[in-house]
Amino acid sequence: MNVLGIDTSTPASAVCVLRADGEEYEVVPSLAELTGPPGHARELMPRVAEVIERSGLSYDELDAVAVGVGPGSFTGLRIGIATARALASAAGIEVRPVSSLHALAEGIDAPVRAPLIDARRGELFAAIVGPKGTLAEPFVAPPEQVAERIRSVDPTALAAGDGSLRFRGLFEAAGVRVADGGSSAHVVRALHVCRLASGVRPVAPEAVVPNYLRAPDARPAST
Repeated sequence: MNVLGIDTSTPASAVCVLRADGEEYEVVPSLAELTGPPGHARELMPRVAEVIERSGLSYDELDAVAVGVGPGSFTGLRIGIATARALASAAGIEVRPVSSLHALAEGIDAPVRAPLIDARRGELFAAIVGPKGTLAEPFVAPPEQVAERIRSVDPTALAAGDGSLRFRGLFEAAGVRVADGGSSAHVVRALHVCRLASGVRPVAPEAVVPNYLRAPDARPAST
């Protein structure tokens, strides 16, 4: 299966083509992109075009679009999912929605992994993943509660992601291990979105929705 993978759950835009023959063509965001302003609107489609060209495939040769559906940035998820829907609809192919936290966990080199995405408002999106599957389903909580839950589930867990970078001091003081600050484990890679897509049921493009885990920041004005 030729798969185009996209993730925009953090300020970084991750894109990959995983060909049916196993060859991979990926744009891995830099760590600096995690702490900078989101650039999805200007970066995502050029990166999609780049990996498609490098892969030697045409859009017509894609079998599916895999997209990280969060949790993560509200605006980022909307852009990523809208792009995945549009590309899949134009090519007449399926979409495979993937958890962004599980994709992040795939890049953490430890038996028990704690992927953490900055949720703003002083909170984190988190999950805990073990060798045989999920130990704690995705949830949102303040970093103190996340640290407590990680330690209660498995104190050997290794945390990574932009959320762990932001609150590194708190986690380390609480006895939670955090991946090295220069590690690529902190970035959600679209390659892992592509790989996880093989175990996800395909859906029609219009059926893909973000997993926000909480209400958005913006609320309708009262009249």
